[in-house]
Amino acid sequence: MPYDDSPPPPESASSVSPDRPWFARRSTLAVAAAALAPTFLAGWVLVQVSGGAGPDGTPPARVLPLPAAQPSAAPGSGDAKASGSPAPSTPAAASPGTAPGTAPAASPATSAAPAPVQGAGKGPLTGRTVVIDPGHNPGNFQHSREINQQVYIGTGRKECDTTGTTTNSGYKEAEFTLDVSRRLRTALEARGIRVVFTHTAERPFGPCIDERARIGNEAKADAVVSVHADGSSAGNRGFHVILPARVSGGTADTSPIVGPSLELGERIVGNFVRTTSMAPSNYVGGSTGLVVRDDLGGLNLSTRPKVFVECGNMRDAKDAALLTSPEWRQRAAQGIADGIVGFLGG
Repeated sequence: MPYDDSPPPPESASSVSPDRPWFARRSTLAVAAAALAPTFLAGWVLVQVSGGAGPDGTPPARVLPLPAAQPSAAPGSGDAKASGSPAPSTPAAASPGTAPGTAPAASPATSAAPAPVQGAGKGPLTGRTVVIDPGHNPGNFQHSREINQQVYIGTGRKECDTTGTTTNSGYKEAEFTLDVSRRLRTALEARGIRVVFTHTAERPFGPCIDERARIGNEAKADAVVSVHADGSSAGNRGFHVILPARVSGGTADTSPIVGPSLELGERIVGNFVRTTSMAPSNYVGGSTGLVVRDDLGGLNLSTRPKVFVECGNMRDAKDAALLTSPEWRQRAAQGIADGIVGFLGG
């Protein structure tokens, strides 16, 4: 949950809401997907929505424009994806009590952390590395003191992590993100991609947002994707992909990853629509499915192409009916995987 009237009746995982005729037929979907790319490159100004907490636990700061189109660096040097692209080496993120320019200390959730889970198969993209970051941790609810500790995010300080949101019936965002992330790993490994997880809930809480970014950087990931679900108001529907803004200050410099991350985000948006039939967000992003943020430590500290994927709004009954469906989660994972594969040239 990077953002952190009776409800309409739930819809099945395969159905499309009647109030979204644009996605009602496959032919119109294809046309819309094809039209997305030039629209993005035109530099739409994103519409900011009030309320809700972001992936790092704070509301969006202000309206930010999509980055202008620019040549993308080749994936593999480290900045190719929305949350990654080739960039000069960036100092590791510091933890609570560490000032800019000083040696970073371990964040609250770092000590005694097991090695990230990873896997690799054989396929057309053998040798490429993708880091998957399941948003939050189910154990965060029992460790409020630890996750509320401040860590350095390159331009300031922020909470180590948040609990994430839940559906009205109590299904946790952290459980959703782990399930989708595991399905995503299977799809990527089938293409020969080496997959690294930031965590699999094997630890009691965390990791902190600075450590999550550091894992992607140290893995020299060709792309990094942080999986989330939103917690906005009922009636706010659809998915969106969060891109890094151009941030330069302290130990943060996202300039090298802005272009590759935009490309990664565009790929994911088009494929997510195709596999899930879910429309882009109707409350943020100006119907593009893309949102730019400059206040998320996981993006600000990344030196690899990186994005956050908000797969839907858990607090809306119709979106929640999809997010709680295993069949729909499989389609969501496949859409993200297809976007990553397309970004990597597979």
